[in-house]
Amino acid sequence: MENSTAKKVLLAAPRGFCAGVDRAIQIVEKSIQKYGAPVYVRHEIVHNRHVVNRLVNLGAIFVESLEDCPNDRPVVFSAHGVPKSVPKKAKAREMNYLDATCPLVSKVHVEAEKHAKSGHHILLIGHSGHPEVIGTMGQLPEGNITLIETEKDALSFNSDPYESLALVTQTTLSVDDTTHIIDILKDRFPNIALPYKEDICYATTNRQSAVKAIAEKCDLLLVIGSVSSSNSKRLVEVGDKAGAKNSMLISSSDSIDWKIVDEANVIGLSAGASAPEYLTDGVIAALKSKYKIEINEVEVTKEKVIFRLPRKLHNVE
Repeated sequence: MENSTAKKVLLAAPRGFCAGVDRAIQIVEKSIQKYGAPVYVRHEIVHNRHVVNRLVNLGAIFVESLEDCPNDRPVVFSAHGVPKSVPKKAKAREMNYLDATCPLVSKVHVEAEKHAKSGHHILLIGHSGHPEVIGTMGQLPEGNITLIETEKDALSFNSDPYESLALVTQTTLSVDDTTHIIDILKDRFPNIALPYKEDICYATTNRQSAVKAIAEKCDLLLVIGSVSSSNSKRLVEVGDKAGAKNSMLISSSDSIDWKIVDEANVIGLSAGASAPEYLTDGVIAALKSKYKIEINEVEVTKEKVIFRLPRKLHNVE
């Protein structure tokens, strides 16, 4: 039951699904509609267990390797992108595959290839082991890309004075942290070729800006997202650095620590780009069941981006 304790909720906007995530999920749903179940998906389509479980119930089977997929069923590649070797193997096996790679990740892949063709050695700012980083590094032969994870890496990287360098980044990084690393590299290598356009995606940037807009006023910032979601974890870090007294990543209303919420008067709420809006609704409903709350949405920009589905799925309603 609601009690008389009053709390203010600052709801960050934009939050939740981005156009790339929405497109990837639609690709799995429409593939099941068109081809029937099961449809195989290589790696989690997006990093959110709620989304994955729902698609499993519809008829998706998630696997980590193409070797786990039969030749006679469709396979979808996740939104994070895959190394070039994966579609090459799928073609060799004459598999029906659909690529759900976010177009903004594909842009980074194309950029890396262009730089390599121009004779550059590529520095990729990103997190080791993340599927997007594995996919981007897998666009080129081994040795053509060096991963830079930290400012320390940027300071310790050594290059032949005559070697041309180019820079690309993972799309889901902290804008501020990445800026610091880029500044170090630009200072050390003034001729490094920078991204033609910002690699960190619009949705990551917008969600981080929205969190910054509310963080300083928050006793507690709740970010809905998976522990495996890079962009969700970055939102928590951004909230901390922007002045939130406490910031926490939660998977849903079920993982809220109510003792901490009890002590907060102003609660910020956001969601990573792979978290469906019904999880935000669930957190708000849970707060309403325990407290008297006033909700203020703080919107920093409107998002109107839509990405087209693959041609194979154009006629699926």
